[in-house]
Amino acid sequence: MSTQQKGSTRIVVCPHCSTKNRVPAVAAGAPRCGNCHRPLPWVVDTSGPDFTAVVDESTLPVLVDVWAPWCGPCRMVSPALEQLATELAGRLKLVKVNADEAPEVSRRFDIQAIPTLLLMRGGQVVAKQVGAAPAHVLRTWLTQHLPGGGAEPAATSDSNGGDRR
Repeated sequence: MSTQQKGSTRIVVCPHCSTKNRVPAVAAGAPRCGNCHRPLPWVVDTSGPDFTAVVDESTLPVLVDVWAPWCGPCRMVSPALEQLATELAGRLKLVKVNADEAPEVSRRFDIQAIPTLLLMRGGQVVAKQVGAAPAHVLRTWLTQHLPGGGAEPAATSDSNGGDRR
């Protein structure tokens, strides 16, 4: 997945048709490609002040990655998380929180080690994974805790307020 940060939006290249799309950090539903209409990976970097809007108010389950740039295991797990965000596009939002820049997030969730992954729905932690793990282990952990297990993405609201599959 190719992305470029631009304010509170990212430019995401669709993994299906290679169209560039603007994806906001906060929106109702899940982002879809403007060309092929397939779900786009939703990856957001956030800090403490934006956490509530980006995570707690999300209509999708959110995988929060609490990491630090100096942490080797954090850098190792990051590509696996982005791969999973692409595979689970339309069902999951990946939010990366730098623990050094957002210590209030670490305090809120009593983070003792990094990387720590929190799967959240409606502002509540539904599952927690501490430490790095390979993509297949993280995939199994996520799908066990996501609504619908390994099923297709649920219908989500598009930017016009209609449901799309």
